[in-house]
Parts: sequence; C-alpha cells; structure tokens
Amino acid sequence: MKSEMFCFQCQETAGNKGCTVRGVCGKSSNTANLQDLLIYATKGLSVVTSRLRAEGKTVDKVTNHYITINLFTTITNANFDDDVFVSRIIETLNMRDSLKKQLTNTADLHDAATFKITTIDEITSKSQSEKVGVLASENEDVRSLRELITYGLKGAAAYVEHANALGYENEDIDIFLQDTLAKLLDDSLTVDQLVSLTLETGKFGVEGMALLDTANTKTYGNPEITKVNIGVRNRPGILVSGHDLGDIEKLLEQTKGTGVDVYTHGEMLPVHYYPEFKKYDNLVGNYGNAWWKQKEEFEKFNGPILMTTNCIVPPTDSYKDKMFTTGAAGYEGVKHISGSNASEKDFTQIIKLAQQCEPPVEIETGEIIGGFAHEQVFALADTVVDAVKSGAIKKFIVMAGCDGRQKSRSYYTDFAKALPDDTVILTAGCAKYRYNKLNLGDIGGVPRVLDAGQCNDSYSLALIALKLKEIFALEDVNELPIIYNIAWYEQKAVIVLLALLYLGVKDIHLGPTLPAFLSPNVANVLVENFGISGIGSVEDDIKLFFN
Repeated sequence: MKSEMFCFQCQETAGNKGCTVRGVCGKSSNTANLQDLLIYATKGLSVVTSRLRAEGKTVDKVTNHYITINLFTTITNANFDDDVFVSRIIETLNMRDSLKKQLTNTADLHDAATFKITTIDEITSKSQSEKVGVLASENEDVRSLRELITYGLKGAAAYVEHANALGYENEDIDIFLQDTLAKLLDDSLTVDQLVSLTLETGKFGVEGMALLDTANTKTYGNPEITKVNIGVRNRPGILVSGHDLGDIEKLLEQTKGTGVDVYTHGEMLPVHYYPEFKKYDNLVGNYGNAWWKQKEEFEKFNGPILMTTNCIVPPTDSYKDKMFTTGAAGYEGVKHISGSNASEKDFTQIIKLAQQCEPPVEIETGEIIGGFAHEQVFALADTVVDAVKSGAIKKFIVMAGCDGRQKSRSYYTDFAKALPDDTVILTAGCAKYRYNKLNLGDIGGVPRVLDAGQCNDSYSLALIALKLKEIFALEDVNELPIIYNIAWYEQKAVIVLLALLYLGVKDIHLGPTLPAFLSPNVANVLVENFGISGIGSVEDDIKLFFN
C-alpha cells in the first residue's frame, strides 16, 4: 500500500526526480492519488470501449468526450478539487459497467476494468493501492515509456477537447486514445513495441493539432498580424486566462454594453490575433505575463479572473473570492461555472462582480505584436524566402513551449538577447513571455520574433517548417536552417515533442531540464535515434548553434 504520492509529469518535479509529499504545482498527495485513480479507471473504461469496437459495436460521442476530459482534467495545474475527481471516478466506473453489459466477451478483463468501489473510504484506499499510479510498473524502462505515452495522450486530449468544444470531431483520434490507454495495461508489450507506440502517439498528436487548427480557424478566421495593447483602460475588467477560445467568446458576448472590459492573460493573448475577435470593442488588451506570475498580477488586476483550462497557481486569499473556473479547470473553494460547452455557460455572476470592482492597476504600457500563424507566414513567404536567399536571415530558432518559475529559465531571455541579428525566433506557447517584449527589431520588415499563438498552435510551426522545405526543394526537413531550442513544462509540450519526432525532426534541444520520467535507457534511445539533448550555458549553446 502506497501512502504518499509519486508524480513526475511536469518539468518542475521535485529534485528532477519526483514529487512525493506535495506537488511543486501545489496539489496535495490525496489529489495526486485521486488523479492516478481517475487515469486507472479511464484505462479500464478504455479496455471496455476497445473491446466493444473489436466486437463491431459503436461507442458514442458522450463516452469519447468523457475519456478525453478525464485525461485533460489530470494535466498539470488544471484541477485541484478532490470532489471533482471523486465524482469523475464514480461516473467513469458507472459508464464502464454500463458499457460492459454490451460485451459478448468479458473474459480476462484487467483489474482496471473490473474493480468495484462504493464508498469514499474505498476510493481513498484504492487510490493508494500499489496497482494504481506511476510506480505500478516495476521495470524502469517500461514505466518510463508508459508514462511518456500517457503524458503524450494527456497533451493530445487537451487539443482534442478544445476542438470538440467548438463542434469538431475526429473519431480516429478518440479510438487511438482509448486503444492506447488499454495497451498501457498490457504487460506483454515489449520495450520495442512501446517505443513504436510512442511514435504513433506523436502521429495522432499531429492529427489532434490539425483538428484544433481547423476548429479555430474555421470558427474565428486565420490569425492576422496584430499589435496588442498591454496597458489598461479606466473601467472595471474581467481577466481571462487558460486556453479556451469558446469561453472567452461567450464572455465577450455577455459583457457587451455592461461597462465591463475583458483582458487576456497568459496563453489567452493570441485571442487578439483572430479576425472574429476584433469586432469586440470590450476586448481591451493583454494583462500580465506567463501563468507563474499570476499571484501578483491577479491581485493587481482588482477585478474577477476566469480560468478556462490549466495554468492555475493556487490562489491567495487576496483574490480567491474573485476567481472562477470553468471546463476542466477547478480549485477547491473557487466558484465553478458549469456547462459542457461555452454555449451553455452563464457568466452573469462574474460580470456583476466586475461592475463592483475598481479598474485594473496598470503594470505596463505599450504593445506587443503577434499573429504569425501558418497562413500569415505563408502570405509573407516571398519576403522570407528572399531574406534567406540574400543571407539577411541566416537561421530560424524554434523557441516554442512553456514558461515556468525556475530561475534557470532566464536562460531563454539571455539566449534571445545573444542571438545574432540575422536570426528569427519562431515561437508558440507561454515560453514567448521570456522574450516577446524585448526590442529585437526586424529583418527587412520581418519581426525577429514570430509568435504563432498558444502552445495549442505549435502545429503552425510544423507547417511553416514543412512549407519552407517545399519551397527550398529539400529532401529532409532537417536540412532547413532551423534550430530547435524548446522549453517544456507540462504534458502539452510532451505531445509537441512527440509530434516533432514523428515528423522526423532531429537534434531538438529541450530544457531547462530533460524530463524526469525518462529512464537512462529511454533517454539514450531518444539521443541516439533523434539527437535529443538538453541545454547548456547561453555562451556554449550560441557557439554550438552558430559555429
């Protein structure tokens, strides 16, 4: 019987080994164990759905979506509310047992597909079982690969959930997610088979990104080059953080004519790039920086804050009563806006609270520029190609990914400052906040920082690379003058990495540390087959990349 947690799914895991008492993210050992049990139960449900399909039977959209949200809910910094996990565990088991009645063959089902619980004490006991959680896999390399795949599935589920919320579906991805969850319980799979499954996860990661890209652009248009205000107006405001575009659209509709402004925060910054959002004059600008600075920034904002997805830092009492969550996000004691999609959500209580609040305290002024997703860069292709051919642009640096609170992440700011003037940064995700406000200038009118959007928009960077490969008539994407120096924090960055590996990209530098869940042998496979490596000092890496 395990009594403490073990979690090493994020970059900031304790000692780069694993959190065993309390998560660096702020989750308790009880929350961590309940998340492990929810994943275990979801694997059991997936065993059942996979068998149903093998028997020629169908699995409905409600079940597919439920499994996707289960994965998303356990992503780092998404949900800290134990009651939510208890409810989802019970609902998952009920769904599993109901579907199991449709099976012709129920022989040899795994414990995850058969275990019973009826009380809270039994849930707690099962969540602490040695059969549940990361350490259930005794072989270090099998454990490493299973967790690498699991975190890739969680990242893919985040993309898929956002697409589903906008009405876009790809059942092939749902089937893969569920089949793979079931396979992660199969002790007969060899290390080589798990390595192959890891790359297949990357393939479906690409498909998930493509689905979300289609959902976003069909719904809101292709992002455009946009200057975003980072100051404030003298009116009450609501601050929206996370990633869900449907949620902020619904909030903007409901705040029209109320005298309340709406500001984006963190990964919501790219909302400003979409044509459909430009019609809202109450969408004022972006307030603050990456997720980890939210405690000081949320307090200064004065008004209510809506967290639409992950990226929650445990709130302080100074603003906890003004914080709201929705969707997969949750925090104990924080008010939750219910609704399975944005169209069902009523934000009236947030708006009324905002009307009683003081305007935000201005923490900076000026503008930042973004909107360089794939179609916008394709429109600039001639300019970019001419700059490359003339030598004005020597190299592109992909610096996508996540930001975090470790002091070592100042590396990325210093690295951006140290880059030669003939280089261009391609970015997506909140890692950009380390350098998107620096005055790095432009090259022949092309800004030296091209922001494609959220971490969810990393697909754009892959499309841009493939387009350049086509334009320059190259056989291999690795022949392009592109350096990959990616910062990671959580599981969406893991699926981006696996997607790049599937696309054949090699020599990716990953920092500020390599994942703790990579065993030495698995890390060696990635190094030998794909050239994965960590980062060094800024000085050494500049010499490495440009000599």
